[in-house]
Amino acid sequence: MDRIDVDSTTLAWVAYSPDQRLLELGFHSGKVYDYFEVPLRTYNQLLRTDSKGRYLNLHIRNHLRAQLARVLTAG
Repeated sequence: MDRIDVDSTTLAWVAYSPDQRLLELGFHSGKVYDYFEVPLRTYNQLLRTDSKGRYLNLHIRNHLRAQLARVLTAG
């Protein structure tokens, strides 16, 4: 999956695998979450929206199954 850097105060980057329907979200905190069974439409709307954090809260978080994948550390 290729990461796409996004302009957001919450998210640093997003990545999506259409074959697996897997959305990977990298947060500025260093946490990376995997979201499962994500429709391509949801991913596209996330990329197009002006407020990615708001879209995340309204349409992804607590709506789709997720797990903490890893925590990235600086250095």
